[in-house]
Amino acid sequence: MSATLASKLTRRGFLKSGAAGSAALVIGFYWPTVAIAQDEAKPNAGKQEEKPVNPVNAWLRIDRSGNATLICEKAEMGQGILTSMAMILAEELAISWDKVSVEHAATDPKTYPDLGTGGSSSVRESWTPLRQAGAAAREMLISAAALHWHVDRAECKAENGTVVHGPNSRHLTYGELVTAAAKLPVPDLEDVPLRNSRNFRVIGKSVPRVDTPSKTDGSAQYGIDVKVPGMLYALVARCPAFGGKVASFRADKAKAIPGVRHVVEIPAIGPGAFSAGGVAVVGDTTYAAMQGRDALEIQWDNGPDGSDSSEALRQRFEELIAKPGKTLVKTGDVDSALGRGAKKVEAVYEVPFLAHATMEPMNCTVDIRADRAEVWAPTQGPVWIRDTVAHIAGLKPEAVTVHTTLMGGAFGRRYQADFAAEAAQISKAVGAPVKLLWTREDDIQHDFYRPASVQKLSGAVDSAGTITAWNHRLTSTSIRAFWDPPEKAKPEESEIGEASAIPYLVENFRLEYANPKSGVPVAWWRSVENSMNGFTIESFIDELAAAAGIDPLEFRIRAIGPVRKVKDPADPETPPLDTTRIKAALELAANKAGWSTPLPKGSGRGIACYFSFHTYAAEVAEVTFGPKGGLRVDRVVCAVDCGRALNPDGVRAQVESAVVYGLSAVLHGEITIKDGAVVQTNFNNYPVLRMKEMPVVEVHIVPSTADPTGIGEPALPPLAAAVANAIYAANGKRIRRLPIRNRDLA
Repeated sequence: MSATLASKLTRRGFLKSGAAGSAALVIGFYWPTVAIAQDEAKPNAGKQEEKPVNPVNAWLRIDRSGNATLICEKAEMGQGILTSMAMILAEELAISWDKVSVEHAATDPKTYPDLGTGGSSSVRESWTPLRQAGAAAREMLISAAALHWHVDRAECKAENGTVVHGPNSRHLTYGELVTAAAKLPVPDLEDVPLRNSRNFRVIGKSVPRVDTPSKTDGSAQYGIDVKVPGMLYALVARCPAFGGKVASFRADKAKAIPGVRHVVEIPAIGPGAFSAGGVAVVGDTTYAAMQGRDALEIQWDNGPDGSDSSEALRQRFEELIAKPGKTLVKTGDVDSALGRGAKKVEAVYEVPFLAHATMEPMNCTVDIRADRAEVWAPTQGPVWIRDTVAHIAGLKPEAVTVHTTLMGGAFGRRYQADFAAEAAQISKAVGAPVKLLWTREDDIQHDFYRPASVQKLSGAVDSAGTITAWNHRLTSTSIRAFWDPPEKAKPEESEIGEASAIPYLVENFRLEYANPKSGVPVAWWRSVENSMNGFTIESFIDELAAAAGIDPLEFRIRAIGPVRKVKDPADPETPPLDTTRIKAALELAANKAGWSTPLPKGSGRGIACYFSFHTYAAEVAEVTFGPKGGLRVDRVVCAVDCGRALNPDGVRAQVESAVVYGLSAVLHGEITIKDGAVVQTNFNNYPVLRMKEMPVVEVHIVPSTADPTGIGEPALPPLAAAVANAIYAANGKRIRRLPIRNRDLA
């Protein structure tokens, strides 16, 4: 649905739907929200697809004070989207960016069909629609001023929240003009003139984030901060083994704890939520509920996967990797080319399950009543939450109101509905509003994990160092295989990512995939499949460079080859990879890192690059081995091409965040399974990066006038390979398994 269609709604319709007749200028518009990784894999089970009554899913309102408010579908989860959107609008409206506020839209199925935030898509999707809406409002305000003064509209211009008449510099503020402007027709949003980027005053400048003050003074409300009248607190005891259930339980000791009100069993929910079920303890305080849960006596039925283990899964991986999988992409004669290669390289790479480990553990507050329900949730997918709660409560979706709160980290974990499903089940059972809290142990042991993967690559180079063959055999515990009905599942669709369209020129290329059986729940983790494939592909390129005897940077530049656009044969609808842009990112990172300058003995540099979420990222890592052999990552130099950088400080913050998150996985992250359950419990045995381990991070933004693309995730995929390649440069040891273990360094 286009912005043109949205603009054909009548002015009366806009005011009736948006401002309810108040003295304000209101413009409703539509921006598409379908191009995110999570939506592509989201299950249909339990969801009710609805089309909006009007082709409008965002609103811009300018009031008599001259302040602008944007009501939109995107949620703030630490990525700075509230600031970025305010900047885009401020630029086209010609007002100070701090006079724009952004509010999250109500979960209204008639107006907002699919509220969702993920896939590094918010700025990319909002860039043009927001500019068009801001420009339309600006043009209407200029027209209103020209009519008021009875002058030629061309003599008027908008600047700093006012319209100025050029010949005598008289001016009217936006607040003075909104009533008159609201009576004018809305310009066609696709034809409205946009500001020339050479004249941008806000976009491209670093500004402080709008949410910093509230997060500093404590007034910001996260999901875990929610309090409503009459609220009780709940914790759930879940079967340690995935797919297990309650065999029997005794609640008498739990009920004897002061402050415990209820003990209720809640069933598991399958496709649509995949909540674990268990026994909920509800109390007057969190502490009472915790003590009550500890006092429960439960016998568990561990279910069909109760004997599964990481060792058994690895054996299944090894069996699959030893034979051809399903061929997804094939060009040339790979087998023949491998046989003719001057030098052949074969390597197997392994990455484990990973937990999201968000700083704010999962939580949700639900109040189910006879005819309606209200939800307060730190969620990336409020429509999914709404539909899940409606199903449990036996209500129509429009009878459920979801309040999206700030989030203390998300990384894909908050795009599920299991935590809201549990809270809804408990609220319905006890007849009161309930805040469900997860402890850190709950969070780590009952997550939806980043898939585990084992990948085997075989390649060959000729005597000139040209790649002549590339065979990539990929196995992983597929997200799509877990979420989709078996008859519809295409496991490879969530796993191959950019492995099917590498930037390197290879005439003989083959990509295969196989999916091992596993009961471990999996879902989207920051950068999704790119986190594992970036490590594999960019580590293997380094191995081919070493076999060819060519510097890793030079080898990459040569292998990227001439200027071309690389279409993804597995997903031809996505924008192609531009070799010019990825080469520029590589060269910028190498130059800023001093690639050719020597390092002390025991130190090494590694380089890697990757294209994901429409963004190009290259990184150089520097590592040092201490006198006793300990590894330290000293420095990470990043170059990113994310199109036009709206807020350079925001871009840098997201890249730095990706480095921290990625290094936690590279150095520490591993979820292991024993007896069908997660072994790790808390940060003592699932550690994240500590301050003393933090390297110096330098972020360099490739100058660009292209439309903005994603930045929350793209800096993560090349990191692991850059570190692994630096280790090889320092001591000659190849790292093919994550996290890095001391025994792999010796």
